[in-house]
Amino acid sequence: MATPAGAVTRAPALVAGVVAASAVLAIAGAYWPAMPWLHWIFKPLTTLLIAAMVWRMPSSLPRYRAWLLAGLALSTAGDVFLMLPVDAFVAGLASFLLAHVAYLLALRQRERLFVVGWPFVLYAVVAGGVLSQLWSGLPGALRAPVIVYVVVLAAMAAQALAVWWRRRDGAAVCGAWGGACFVLSDALLAWDRFVAPFAAASFAVLASYWLAQWGLGRSVPRTE
Repeated sequence: MATPAGAVTRAPALVAGVVAASAVLAIAGAYWPAMPWLHWIFKPLTTLLIAAMVWRMPSSLPRYRAWLLAGLALSTAGDVFLMLPVDAFVAGLASFLLAHVAYLLALRQRERLFVVGWPFVLYAVVAGGVLSQLWSGLPGALRAPVIVYVVVLAAMAAQALAVWWRRRDGAAVCGAWGGACFVLSDALLAWDRFVAPFAAASFAVLASYWLAQWGLGRSVPRTE
């Protein structure tokens, strides 16, 4: 009986190791001109591996998991758009916007919107600060879409924090962590694209991005 129990205990660590290895290969491909295919293959694969983990996780809230899977599928589409050799930034932005709507609907399964007010105030301040830094570098045609995106992203992260504030369980901690990392990742991406490009952008953006997706993936509640 010890072997199956040990296998169950090791399973999360094994999944985390596989996801981390895939993420490292994707980041390496972004910096290794001789092997760009590493980035092309392992960038979407890393997100799909997190989706596979979520698919196999038992949950007392099937709708939560379903919306989370929808968000991960849309994120995978965004991954592909943002790594194409053509400028598909708007398509990527739209994909991730819809992904954040799906994540927000998932988090809504645990607590109603605005169940706690201060997380929304906090993230509104953060969102305003980020937009103020980006504004002068944003093309006019992108300003309205970026505002919508930032509002939805901030609402998702705030809802995740509100769920943690009310629930205080491991799943809620992971969700709050995931929301915060998503805000960080997108802020770094926008800074690199519209304000001041920096050499470590691919590493910083992708590392925080997959920490975000992993946190949201692990936020699936087992019991209610």
